Amino acid sequence: MIIDLNSDLGESFGAYNLGMDSEILKFVSSVNIACGFHAGDPMVMDKTVEMALENNVKMGAHPGMPDLMGFGRRNMNISGDEARNYVIYQVGALKAFVEARGGKLAHVKPHGALYNMAAKDKILSEAIVKAVKSIDPNLVLFGLPGSETAKAAVEIGLEFKNEVFADRGYTDEGVLVPRSQPGAFVKGAEYCADRIARMVQQGEVESVSGKIVKIKADTVCVHGDNDEALSFVKTLRQRLESLGFEIG
Repeated sequence: MIIDLNSDLGESFGAYNLGMDSEILKFVSSVNIACGFHAGDPMVMDKTVEMALENNVKMGAHPGMPDLMGFGRRNMNISGDEARNYVIYQVGALKAFVEARGGKLAHVKPHGALYNMAAKDKILSEAIVKAVKSIDPNLVLFGLPGSETAKAAVEIGLEFKNEVFADRGYTDEGVLVPRSQPGAFVKGAEYCADRIARMVQQGEVESVSGKIVKIKADTVCVHGDNDEALSFVKTLRQRLESLGFEIG
């Protein structure tokens, strides 16, 4: 039994520091590195790659909307062609940093609004999948279980990992509760670990309304900008390992 534990890191920018990247990297098996559109910059990207290599953590690109002011979490009306080129631009940049340090890019995980919009939009999903495959067909794509992104990956022939979130609430439809609505965030490391244990063992999660929703988990995410991120990844790793899962 193997489960991946990932976190979105490298989200500092210029003089602004965000997250506890150097500490979180000690407990995760994968890291999704911001590529400069929603967060991150060349110096931060390079430093995050360096730290990931030092901790023997798999590296993925985390491309988002060109929305630094909104942290990539605001919906934008973009075409499939724009989505494709935004992904190629950002993934290509991070891939260069990874390879310059002798590493290998392992996966891609869209960020924020791009991730959530694509989950419901076939055109955006196909554009993202084709962009990733054109860069390297061996890259793995992370996304929501049962989403349009998952379907596009299967149809186009790209390996897909079903991602669940330790620190976010779910709707009755099995998608994330919007951040502006009640129940969007999960608090408390032990409660978070209980939810994830249920997801990986029983394949289900309780929605904000109390409904039991079927869900598949290949990789578990903790957002790096969450105030409890370090506590979450420590507790999650301990709980998953105690249940017999190998983190990797």
